[in-house]
Amino acid sequence: MLITKKNQYALRAVFELAKQQGKGPIKISHIAETQAIPERFLEVILGQLKKSGFVQSKRGYQGGYMLLVPPDKLTVGALMRFLQREVAFAECMAPIPENNCPFHGSCAFFPMWRRVKDAMFEVYDKTSIQDLLNNDNSGGIHCNRREL
Repeated sequence: MLITKKNQYALRAVFELAKQQGKGPIKISHIAETQAIPERFLEVILGQLKKSGFVQSKRGYQGGYMLLVPPDKLTVGALMRFLQREVAFAECMAPIPENNCPFHGSCAFFPMWRRVKDAMFEVYDKTSIQDLLNNDNSGGIHCNRREL
């Protein structure tokens, strides 16, 4: 299972809302700028997170988004499962649809991919948004892929 840009953006948006918790509604423009997320894409993501019950919105001049779930109660795993609900978790890491694979049902790699996915979710499920906040020493600047 690959982590999509959507997953990364959603996690960063929730992270920013958690950082700003208690300050009232946070505008999309602030989240987008602080977390380097395209604003139009962020609107869609926050709309989905609102339907999930993770965030709520307030309209108007003083409006914006707020995190509904306390950061210490919200895990990365819960977010990832919600984000992946529309797309079945790919057990296979191959870039072709599973039903088009000539080895579907008899793939030697399938058990390994399942263990990889399970290991990732073990980490995600043990990591709360609060854990991420506790590890944040960036001053608002986050790493990019080349730094990993």
